[in-house]
Amino acid sequence: MTKKKMVIFASGRGSNAIALHDAVEAGTIKADIKALVCDIPGAPVMDRAREWGIPVILADRKAFDSKEAFEAYILDAIAPYEADVICLAGFMRLLSGDFISHYEHKMLNIHPALLPSFRGLHAQRQAIEAGVKIAGCTVHFVVPDMDAGPIILQSAVPVYEDDTEDTLAARILTKEHPTYIKAAALFCDDKLTVRGNVVMGTQE
Repeated sequence: MTKKKMVIFASGRGSNAIALHDAVEAGTIKADIKALVCDIPGAPVMDRAREWGIPVILADRKAFDSKEAFEAYILDAIAPYEADVICLAGFMRLLSGDFISHYEHKMLNIHPALLPSFRGLHAQRQAIEAGVKIAGCTVHFVVPDMDAGPIILQSAVPVYEDDTEDTLAARILTKEHPTYIKAAALFCDDKLTVRGNVVMGTQE
């Protein structure tokens, strides 16, 4: 099977990017990482990508007059890599429907909640304030609505009475990496099919 061409988008430390890279290197994910896109100058994930020998594309939103210009720059910059899959790994910007349409059902994202509950920022805080007993993470396809795309995989963790946003986030993070790796591996193995809002092929 031909390896998929992957581009990773990240904004910060890049823990999910590192997990994806390590899984690619181990052969768990049948892909080649062709480039990393980052929107934050000086983000540590860029240093990691350079260590890996992966091209880094810096798209500083402040350098562009509009969101359209910002996204057009990224689209042009990644076009030569002919990405089969884009993995958002802590990329903290909402992408427009026009951008997403270029990669429909080829963009994956991970969110630290059991969607469709607790979309957006501070999902762990939202979960604690709502009093839920189970939280977790979701890997989903990206659509124009925030955190609303077809769900690929979910993993759950308990919520304890003395949890804070930080302790719950740390517990969820232990599930994020293996869940994202499995979802990306399924995609790169051509196991996934989207029917409406339902993703088929996730159960082994």
